Amino acid sequence: MQHTAPRWFDIGLTALAPLIWGSTYLVTTEFLPPNVPLLSAALRTLPIGLFMLLCLRQLPARGWWGKIFLLGMLNIGVFQALLFVAAYRLPGGVAATIGAIQPLVVVLLGWAWFQAKTGLPSWIAALCGLAGVAMLVLGPEAALDLTGVAAAAAGAFSMACGTLLTKKWLPPASAMVLTSWQLTAGGLFLLPLALIFEPMPAHFSLLNIAGYLWLGVIGTGLTYVMWLRGVLKMPAAAVTTLSLLSPLSATVLGALVLQQQLTLLQTLGMTAVLLGVWLGQRPVRKTATSPVEKTELAIKKAP
Repeated sequence: MQHTAPRWFDIGLTALAPLIWGSTYLVTTEFLPPNVPLLSAALRTLPIGLFMLLCLRQLPARGWWGKIFLLGMLNIGVFQALLFVAAYRLPGGVAATIGAIQPLVVVLLGWAWFQAKTGLPSWIAALCGLAGVAMLVLGPEAALDLTGVAAAAAGAFSMACGTLLTKKWLPPASAMVLTSWQLTAGGLFLLPLALIFEPMPAHFSLLNIAGYLWLGVIGTGLTYVMWLRGVLKMPAAAVTTLSLLSPLSATVLGALVLQQQLTLLQTLGMTAVLLGVWLGQRPVRKTATSPVEKTELAIKKAP
């Protein structure tokens, strides 16, 4: 039976995943070698992907290899590369907040690609998100790296496209198996790019190794298991709302550890983005179906 009101343990355990994801930005700037976003993305995804693949021992069926590789590039390869570019160039809270527009992008692309019916609350949520991002990145007082801003936004777009295609194609595998395929495919896509375009560090310090172990084992492997458990046990809208804890976690860690400060306008922008994402996950009255769930149904019905 599905939980209409998930227990505190289900909520707390699931919430740990985005809370830990928020540490990615701090770990990147303080633990990892500088200026190697492609290498960092590859080391975060490929080892844990290969480990899961060896444990699960299941490969895609014939005819699915191309689709799995594309999903791996969008959801893992391209997304992780852009995430690390943003992590190296932006304050963690700002980078995570820009990435948090992803649910809004899913709704907008679902409407544009699959003619999913989108109600007024969803458009209000999208406008809140866009206005919030504008307040975060515009104005002379923001002083943000434009490459980092573009990378964070493009990463959210890449992941949104991958999410829509996953809903459209519905690969014949469990979520755990599908994740092992995508992590491996994305990591194999990233590794040669890192070897070609980035200078390899002369050596990896114990601090570097600790950072990569945290991001790979805890920040990717363990958190995915906790997140998947929540997806199976909790309503979809409730789980998605918990993803807002990632930018909040990144902001708190940046303030506590790195003494990063935001201007008043940027703080208002972050609040607007989070409000927009939260509104985008609210259930629609009388139907108990969230905008994201409506989009998913439309995608599945699309020819």
